[in-house]
Amino acid sequence: MREIFHGAIPHGLLYDAEHDMWVRREGDAVVMGATSFGIHMAGAIIAFTAKPKGAEIARGRGLGTIECSKTVLAVHAPVSLVLTEGNDDLEQRPFLLNLDPYATWMARGKPTDWIADSALLVDAAAYRAHILRIEPEALFE
Repeated sequence: MREIFHGAIPHGLLYDAEHDMWVRREGDAVVMGATSFGIHMAGAIIAFTAKPKGAEIARGRGLGTIECSKTVLAVHAPVSLVLTEGNDDLEQRPFLLNLDPYATWMARGKPTDWIADSALLVDAAAYRAHILRIEPEALFE
């Protein structure tokens, strides 16, 4: 039997409900990572690898991979960007994602179509509603 989701969906972030990623704007850059719900669905993360710096990544395309106990999954970019930095520390210590996915980030970059891409992101309330459609018994911290 699958464990019911119980986790945080912090305010102040934007969410890509299709790929279970969070996004935070920092000046002319974006920082992004996996949501607690995305990690819940994937299972415990045991490895993370980002694409190389300078990679141009379209929204919805892979910006890296995660490995969990059952499979390897693509990490999909919530916005189009030029990757300026993958989190090297997270590549060395991927278990940090399992502890608190909002305390660390996976990638940082310069968005290439922020106006169009950000219109497809949702706030915390809408992302919680999305989760409840998938898992009606979900509990939020």
